Formats: sequence, C-alpha cells, structure tokens
Amino acid sequence: MLKTNLTLILACFLILSACKKQEKVEKQPNILFILSDDHTSQGWGIYGGILKDVVHGPNISRLAEEGAVLDNCFCTNSICTPSRATILTGQYSHRNGVYTLTEALEPDSMNIAKVFQKNGYQTAVIGKWHLKKEPAGFDYYNVLPGQGRYWNPILKTADNWEDHYGGGVEHKGFSTDVIADLTIDWFKSRDKSKPFMMMCHFKATHEPFDFPDRHKNLLDGVEIPEPESLYDFGDETTGRTFSGQTLDALKERFLENTRNPDYWAHYPELPFLVDGLDSIEQRKKTYQKLVKDFIRSGAAIDDNISKLLDYLEEEGIADNTVVIYTADQGYFLGEHGFFDKRLIYEESLRMPFVIRYPKEIKGGSRIDDIILNIDFPALFADYANIKKPDFIQGESFRENLKGDTPKDWRKSSYYRYWLHQTNRPGHFGIRNKRYKLAFFYGQHLDMKNADRENTEPAWEFYDLEKDPNENTNAYKNPEYSTIISDMKEELIKLRKEVGDTDEKFPIMKEITKDYWNN
Repeated sequence: MLKTNLTLILACFLILSACKKQEKVEKQPNILFILSDDHTSQGWGIYGGILKDVVHGPNISRLAEEGAVLDNCFCTNSICTPSRATILTGQYSHRNGVYTLTEALEPDSMNIAKVFQKNGYQTAVIGKWHLKKEPAGFDYYNVLPGQGRYWNPILKTADNWEDHYGGGVEHKGFSTDVIADLTIDWFKSRDKSKPFMMMCHFKATHEPFDFPDRHKNLLDGVEIPEPESLYDFGDETTGRTFSGQTLDALKERFLENTRNPDYWAHYPELPFLVDGLDSIEQRKKTYQKLVKDFIRSGAAIDDNISKLLDYLEEEGIADNTVVIYTADQGYFLGEHGFFDKRLIYEESLRMPFVIRYPKEIKGGSRIDDIILNIDFPALFADYANIKKPDFIQGESFRENLKGDTPKDWRKSSYYRYWLHQTNRPGHFGIRNKRYKLAFFYGQHLDMKNADRENTEPAWEFYDLEKDPNENTNAYKNPEYSTIISDMKEELIKLRKEVGDTDEKFPIMKEITKDYWNN
C-alpha cells in the first residue's frame, strides 16, 4: 500500500513538473526570424508600387494577412554587415563598432542570442552571417563564408569552422532551398522541451540576383513598369548633391561577366549585349534584366517561407511561434537611375517587415510608427519575457504591434552611413513622418575601404508628402527654412541621445561649424 502511494505521489510530481515546464514554454514563445539580403519593399507586393502586379510573393502576402506589416521600419546604416550587427546588438554602428563591410562583430561582444541562451532558449543561425568572426551565443550555427555562393553553397559549423573563407562543407542545390532545408532539419532535431530562437538568413536577393531553374521563365514576355526617375542621369533637375551608383555601372558588370566567365559575379541569363543601343535604350535593357532577375530570386525566398510556415503548422507550434520576415535594408531598383543601397533615400532606408503572432497580433494590421533595427532585439526579449538588456539602445514595439503605441514613442529617426565614396558620400540625417534632412559631410574618417578623396559637404531636404519619391532637393526653398532650422536642432539632439557626437573626429567639428548654417 505504501509502495503504491509513493508511486502515485511520484507520478503526480512528474506530471506537475511536466505541466510547469510546458507552461513555461507556452509563456516563452518560439521565435523564427527570417532575414533576406536586399529584398527591398518594392519587390514584396504588399507595399504597393509599380511592381506590385509583377512580383511573386503569395507567402509574404499570407504572413501579412495573418499578421502585421510595418510601413515605416528603417535601418540605421544601410549596408549589409552593419545592419546585421545592429539587429543582433540593438546598437548603432558607432556603439557596436561595425561601421562598414570590413569590421567583425567580436565574439566577446554582447548580442541577443547570448541573452536568449542564458534564459533557457535554444539558439541557432543558419545561412548568411557576414560578420567575419565565429558566431557567438548560438547553440548551433551553419553559415556561409562571406557572401557565399548561390549554387552548391559551402556552409560552416563549429565542427569545421575556420576564420575568413576557410572551412565548411558543400551542400548541393540552390542556396535559398539549402538554407531552408537545413533550418527544417534543425527544427526536427531540436530539444522540443525548450523554446527556440532560430535565425534563418538567406543570401538572396543579393547581387548577382540568381534564381533556381523553376523560376527561369517567370516574367517571360512581361514588360516591367518603370519608375519615373529611371532616366535620371544627373543633378540638373533634382538638385541632388552626388552622382550615386547608377544602372550604367551595373550594365558594365553584366557586359564584363559576358566577356569573362571568371568575373567575381556570375549573373544569370547571359550573354548581355547592348550593341547599337543608345544610352536610354541601354538603361532600359539593364533595368528590365535587373528587376526580372531580382523578382525571380525573391520568388525562391517566398517558396521557402511557405516551406517553413508549413513545418510550423505540421508540428502544431504555429500559434506559439513569432514569425518575422524582413530584409537587412532596402535596395534601389532603378529609382533615381540607381541600383544598390547605402543612402538615406527611401528605397534604401526602408526595411520591409512583416510579423505573425496569432496570440497577440491581429491579422491584416498595418503599423505606421517609426521602427528601427535597433528595436528588433528588444522586441525579441519582450516576447520571451526577458528584461531588456542594458546594452540595447532600441525599444520593444510589442505594444505598437497590438495597436497601442506608447505616448512617448519616437517621432523621428537617426541614420548614418559611414563608408564614404565620392559617388555616395558619408552622411547622417533625420527622418520624421513627413520630412527628411541629410548632411552629406563627405569625409572618409579613416574608415576601411572608404575613398580617400573627400567631397564638398552638402545638405539635402525632402518633403515626403509633396515629393514622396524624393525627386527634388528642397533645401534651398525658403518655404522650408523654419522647418529645416528646427530639424537641425532636433538632429543635434538626436546625435547626443544616441551618443554619435564625433568626438574621435576633429575634422567633423570643423565641418559642422562651417557648414551647419549654409
């Protein structure tokens, strides 16, 4: 009898322990963070625009219908490596030390994965890392060396890690498919008694914009609509203060790869020829190729989002999993005659962002608040019921997503691009709901791989209500003189708040003194 009672007590204890463990798991939802490279909002469809009827994104639309879309989500430094460092640390570039494409995220620095790891989460990152040194804070990682390659990618784990481009194992197939499959393999092998934070990072849609054969004929015979500023060849009508990275440079890359199969980028659908075409026709042909390749590359991402969502449904964990899909920054698809990113202009600055969490977020929601990538890890911690770590400069936007924006939520955002080049000078600026002010200070500041030739400092200002495509620099328009003056004061205040005061760069104090009121 005593033995029976002891057995019953033990059984009850085990059941109670299991219930408490399950309750803890339910209170700490899983987080699936899906990140692509350069998959700009123009290529998503859910943001409207001239490409909305030609993009292929049914699963992005599915997430939007079942969750919330951020309409004003911005990066703080529009280039791959710094944006990824910010997403992990919640810090601006001047704080985490990752200014350009060259710096590494040091393994001994704090990041959100380490925090989750200490709080009982399983953590993993699979795909593009791009932060140079070995990932820290992850129970498992399997990452591309540098940019990695689209076909038969090499990925590196703790078992075969070597710094820089050494180490790793080749995986047959197209990288987007491979990364999603490896993510699902990890899901299947995980400890199901613990919540997880999985960071699934695709290489796509980064240049050279490759795609799997199943999307080879997508958009065949379709004429892609053109942005109104596609044939912008200079600053004569816009008042722009720099030349930018134009589609003509991309055309030359297409042509060089056609001549040289060993070129650094292997673009799909070559040869590319422009013989006999004038400058307008050449730009048109370059644009059509860029956008079609880009959309096809993005379609492969959408396929694999479906694969990941289906797995969550099959496992019965979809309701308890926060799913986020975003890109590390935006990208120019012919606007202003540009390709690439880096600038404070809208197409480059905006991070498309969709999030699904059925327990809290109403499907079909659109959030207009200004959200920054410094806020992402604070949101992760909030969902996991973890106090926001002191090292994070951003704030959780969990309440914003529920439609209850805090009264003291930011009304403007700060941006800085550090990798100075003469065609895209170093600059910082401020954006609020209607206006944008940028100071192109044009100094290399000894940043690695920056152009050593400095450029004349200049200001740009845009009224995003009257000029949403930023086609006219209105800095010299007297109608805005008071607004510009007020924004300069707010910019000074923001720079102090975030700690970016250029104490290390005496030349910046001279420049701001000389040009601030010009």
